[in-house]
Amino acid sequence: MAPWGMLVFFAVVATCGHLALGSTFKLQQGRYQIGALEELMVLSLVATTVGGALTVANLIGHRLVPGTVPPVATILALLMMCWVRGFYRSAADLDFRPARGAVDAGARRVIVFGAGNAGRQLITSMLRDPAAAWRPVALLDDDQSLRHRRIRGVRVLGGREALADTARRHEADALVIAIPSARADLVRELQDLGLEAGVAVKVLPATAELMNAGRVEISDIRDIEVTDLLGRHQIDTDIEAVAGYLTGKRVLVTGAGGSIGSELCRQIAKFGPDELIMLDRDESALHAVQLSIYGKAMLDSDDVVLADIRDSLFIDTLFEQRKPHVVFHAAALKHLPMLEQYPGEAIKTNVWGTLSILEAAKAHGVERFVNISTDKAANPCSVLGYSKRLAEGLTAAIAPQADGTYLSVRFGNVLGSRGSVLTAFAAQIANGGPVTVTDPSVTRYFMTVQEAVQLVIQAAAIGRDGEALVLDMGEPVSIDGVARQLIDLSGKDVEVVYTGLREGEKMHEELWGDGEPDLRPAHPLVSHTPVPAFAPTIARELDPWASKREVIAEFRKHATSLSVRIPGQRAASPASQSVGAGA
Repeated sequence: MAPWGMLVFFAVVATCGHLALGSTFKLQQGRYQIGALEELMVLSLVATTVGGALTVANLIGHRLVPGTVPPVATILALLMMCWVRGFYRSAADLDFRPARGAVDAGARRVIVFGAGNAGRQLITSMLRDPAAAWRPVALLDDDQSLRHRRIRGVRVLGGREALADTARRHEADALVIAIPSARADLVRELQDLGLEAGVAVKVLPATAELMNAGRVEISDIRDIEVTDLLGRHQIDTDIEAVAGYLTGKRVLVTGAGGSIGSELCRQIAKFGPDELIMLDRDESALHAVQLSIYGKAMLDSDDVVLADIRDSLFIDTLFEQRKPHVVFHAAALKHLPMLEQYPGEAIKTNVWGTLSILEAAKAHGVERFVNISTDKAANPCSVLGYSKRLAEGLTAAIAPQADGTYLSVRFGNVLGSRGSVLTAFAAQIANGGPVTVTDPSVTRYFMTVQEAVQLVIQAAAIGRDGEALVLDMGEPVSIDGVARQLIDLSGKDVEVVYTGLREGEKMHEELWGDGEPDLRPAHPLVSHTPVPAFAPTIARELDPWASKREVIAEFRKHATSLSVRIPGQRAASPASQSVGAGA
């Protein structure tokens, strides 16, 4: 005869155990989404703990009930609870879905590219939208292992090659690229395929730009922007290494009001420095960066410093008083055509100004110094390139004399920076054109300011004394193609006019000079290359008040002397370097 009394007793004890342990984990208090993986894991933990305890108690109590009852009952109870929660979750999801007729009436029929986590979240958000503005009709993904996967009933029908056929068969009118980490070349290709298939192409922003802590929702969908076409790079930042040299330190950023400097300040502020000192000679720029970081800008606090890096006496006094541990030197004159007209100004700011910062840093024990350079310093053929090459050489010369680590970081064009070619193109398109391009064959490297600064901060954590760290900018992009893509995005009929090559510009920019190795020992997107030293005594002998021709000749002579030479290789002469159009 079955021991019904004991079975009832065990059932009551199991129920009380579930309630007590479940209350500890707040299983019944809404801590976990019903039917979610986290809830099922905690539910399994509670069920197996209670069931295991009853199984042991039954064995100790000389089998008060048959030995198979507690473990079998545990399994059945767990299955039943999971089934009930899954059913409830499915019913709740169905309650969110609009009626089918409402969907068919006004919804955009959407193909979602990307069957990963972002795609799953996006489809769920679309199906839960009470307004029924979007209806996912198909999934595409290049990963062969995901073929025939279904997400909320939406099936993966192939890769990018299936876009045109899928759009035709399902009468889709939009494609959403649901890959926040999508590289620019993928976005460009999918945009071209979408245009051919007659569907509007939308994207999700990069992961760092998502509004809801990395969760994807319909509100995140937006039109393609030029940054999506040119500057998306997946960056794996070692946060611990970065935080190690910034957290709790006094950090000085020169040129803090510029495009690079202001973004440096915004990102450095997230790492909890003891003090962030922002230096610039432009008071309006300091107001803007302070406002962007703190939400207010009274310009009456010690974190903003109005000064010119040419004033070596003030710079030395500032370092003596504030004792920065880390310096990011982003202050510079950067407009190539302007410096070709006034090369003496490049000596005063880019060379002498850099030297004043370097010497003050050395004298006052700066632990880490990062000189922000440019790809124009590789095989330079312009005043901007010459001056930045000499600044790299000065950094390399001071490095062995100083106690800390002194290095340069080199990268190309930054999307959206003040005075960039994209800003000029946008203004020309807004005015109805024409859009002026120097040469149809010119190419440039591009990266968003956020990506560039992330890599600058990362590079500073892994760089070694005196070297230049070169950021991987991806593949060079046609400037003519950029202009035409911007025109296409604007929807306007604007003419492109070619103006011819300007003095000091290259047809194709280079990230490495002749003889410079591409070595990446610490990070896949950061290359380490040696930089010959440029003596400060020689830098001080430069004459910015000489004639334009004499200043440029002096620049060229010293910059050429800093070429990295591999044994048996001839250094390239300035005359042999390509001169062409650029940004």
